[in-house]
Amino acid sequence: IAEFAGYSPEEGKALAQRGHDLLFNRIAQARKPYIAAINGFALGGGLELAMACHVRLASSSARMGLPEASLGVIPGYGGTQRLVQLVGKGRALEMMFSASMIDAAKAEAWGLVNAVHEPDQLLEAAEAMARQFIKASGDAQAAIIRTVNAATEGGSGFATEIEEFGTRFATAEFTEGTTAFLEKRKPSF
Repeated sequence: IAEFAGYSPEEGKALAQRGHDLLFNRIAQARKPYIAAINGFALGGGLELAMACHVRLASSSARMGLPEASLGVIPGYGGTQRLVQLVGKGRALEMMFSASMIDAAKAEAWGLVNAVHEPDQLLEAAEAMARQFIKASGDAQAAIIRTVNAATEGGSGFATEIEEFGTRFATAEFTEGTTAFLEKRKPSF
């Protein structure tokens, strides 16, 4: 905060753009799923980082919020957009206007996190989820990410879905997946 307290509007815009380009959008648009494990506080940019991930898990002691309004600024790394997508407009506005934190139970009820675990079980749960994700086709996961992002980033999600669905038919992973299904065995991706 001390670093950007004296920034000009142009410097502020450049800071946000760099954050989007170098980190937040790279995660959101990655070919493989990212899982955030939130243990403790995820405030401001920390919550924006978690929201850029494809799945979020939290410990029961986690607290989350976007307190930027208390500093006279707004979230600059996608928080205003991703929070609305995850929890809906009304709840997102409430969180940002109040600049307050919510606990893990409320975050789960609102859809901000996928599941809540005890603090000592959080990383184990994230690793178990990652092991489950690894079993699926990486090409298909990348296509799912692109398709979902198209729907939430102003593009045509349906058109992207149709394109990505058709494209899968020419991939080695599609051939392996369908062959394994027909042969009643697990696919080897």
